[in-house]
Amino acid sequence: MKRLTLVRHAKSDWGDASLEDFERPLNARGERDAPEMARRCAAAGLKPTLIVTSPAVRALATAKAFAKVLGYPARKIRHADEAYLATPGTLLEVVRKLGGRSSHVMIFGHNPGISQFAALLTGDDSLGELPTAAVIGLTADLKDWKDLAPGAATRTLYDYPKNRG
Repeated sequence: MKRLTLVRHAKSDWGDASLEDFERPLNARGERDAPEMARRCAAAGLKPTLIVTSPAVRALATAKAFAKVLGYPARKIRHADEAYLATPGTLLEVVRKLGGRSSHVMIFGHNPGISQFAALLTGDDSLGELPTAAVIGLTADLKDWKDLAPGAATRTLYDYPKNRG
């Protein structure tokens, strides 16, 4: 059994129009929400064996905030250039290339791709667009990530900053 946790980056700052999209940092809300969502993941018992992130500033900052709370070494965060603004198909290939060693992978990415990837894996698009800092927990009966296929995962968790329940 493999566990995959998908995280949309936390809220980014649009205040500096001179910054390219890739360079946008987290805003104050994003800096607050990322560690809070990581604490919720920790409380749910999520402990990734591998963190993979888009290298965009906002995604990497979110991944680092989660790593700190979850006790994952920041130096071991894997950057996947192809995850920046990736389509669901590209994200599927990123995961399939991971092999069989990691039992719980946490991926940090962007909408619309990360939301569509969750829908692709579960065959359920009822959640629509994930809000910033949302977390989707999935499990799949696999020995190796190369076998991950559309519809092969079951959603076990869905949480987001404004969820108070």
